[in-house]
Amino acid sequence: MGEFDLIERYFKRPARNAVLGVGDDCALLQAASGTQLAISCDMLVEGRHFLSTVDPFKLGHKALAVNLSDLAACGATPRAFTLALALPRADPAWLEPFSRGLLSLADAHGCELIGGDTTQGPLNICITVFGEVPVRQGKSQALLRSGAQPGDDIYVSGNIGDARLALEVFRGTHTVPGAVFAQARQRMEQPSPRVALGQALRGVATAAIDVSDGLLGDLGHVLKQSGVGACIETAFATDLVACRANPAWAGCPPGQQLSEAQWLELALAGGDDYELVFTAPASARVAVATAAQDSQTSVTRLGTIEAAPGLRLIDANGQPLERRYPSFDHFA
Repeated sequence: MGEFDLIERYFKRPARNAVLGVGDDCALLQAASGTQLAISCDMLVEGRHFLSTVDPFKLGHKALAVNLSDLAACGATPRAFTLALALPRADPAWLEPFSRGLLSLADAHGCELIGGDTTQGPLNICITVFGEVPVRQGKSQALLRSGAQPGDDIYVSGNIGDARLALEVFRGTHTVPGAVFAQARQRMEQPSPRVALGQALRGVATAAIDVSDGLLGDLGHVLKQSGVGACIETAFATDLVACRANPAWAGCPPGQQLSEAQWLELALAGGDDYELVFTAPASARVAVATAAQDSQTSVTRLGTIEAAPGLRLIDANGQPLERRYPSFDHFA
């Protein structure tokens, strides 16, 4: 199968929202009146971002989900995306489920594939996604990393740490019951981009970022760009690892049980969750709760933005924790 046959069979569709889609030298995308384009790009490399044994349907889902998560963190509405795909070989048994997983998630968010490139090489998936953010009275409604203010509450959506638990099982550092591993692996391989929550937080949140490299590490980007510090109440964090509540833990031998310190590390430094960390004024707590309800996404308040720079962690008794929780580093 040649390159153009591959595109025609698995990825070409009639343009729905784009002026011109797949099949020309350039796609043409017209932004709606009164909006800005929000653009993000992510690359997934085999052996670095995913295992060679991953289900290609789930890989297709995740490849787009991580990009949609960036749009969610900006409060953007997805519009379109491009796909650059390097493949060791054109294998229909891999391409069919991969494209199905990719395009199923795209359809769910009204985000159409409008172009890209394919070539032979080590498996590498690069997606650029395009979204729209309203502009009202000359001001963009985009959520940025730079708007957090002292006194703001700090929130995280959904659950965190489960994807990291699955990774540690794959690495052999943890042994867990089969049902727990299945739950954690689902979170690692098929994250849910919080697009609806991001849109609902426009005009409510002061800053936002998605959790790709770890809760504290990604929050650190907000603190740096906003010129502020933060205090995190870690007592709330360990309950955010959904796998902790799995009934399969009951009766497990002591060697399979995780310590409080291990649960805390999963929550604070896990990464690959693709939840949203965001800040909002304390006066907006009702508005945040409404945004969570409207988007059918749970949110948890974890701490407070402070004027003094730095990130401080405290336990349930208000005592400081000195341990550091480094985030994922792509070059480490």
